[in-house]
Amino acid sequence: MDSPSKSELTTTLRLGGNEPVADSASSLLSELLDSVSESEKETVDQILNGPADKAMLLIHKGPAKGSRYLITRQGCTIGRSNDSEVFLDDVTVSRKHAAISFLPSESVFEIADSNSLNGTYINSQNIEKHKLQSGDQVQVGKFHLVFITGQKKSIGEK
Repeated sequence: MDSPSKSELTTTLRLGGNEPVADSASSLLSELLDSVSESEKETVDQILNGPADKAMLLIHKGPAKGSRYLITRQGCTIGRSNDSEVFLDDVTVSRKHAAISFLPSESVFEIADSNSLNGTYINSQNIEKHKLQSGDQVQVGKFHLVFITGQKKSIGEK
């Protein structure tokens, strides 16, 4: 029997659970706000004080630290594919890694892993689906992002 060539071998990296996450989502958000510039604080405040159907992902650790991605009620895809709205260029990220969608009935955003090789982690827990709240740490590959969303209900929502 022939042994597989090196190009046929794949490895799954276990990236979650390596570092402790702040005690709560709100403490991670507070930590983040303490470490960003005034203009970034203004942007985060605009999201936090805006409607619940707008959100942002902010890279706070890893490559491209400080990059921000606006998320609307149309949601977004996260991955290494150039077609992804949240493009994370690293081999630890699957081409189609995860997707975020807005659930209008609950006025929340939900993230779902897209059967990625290395998994999607929220606050160091591997998830398949998770309803996001402000301050959640989202880990995709070696990227650590903070999820921030508005607190106001949109017009017509209960």
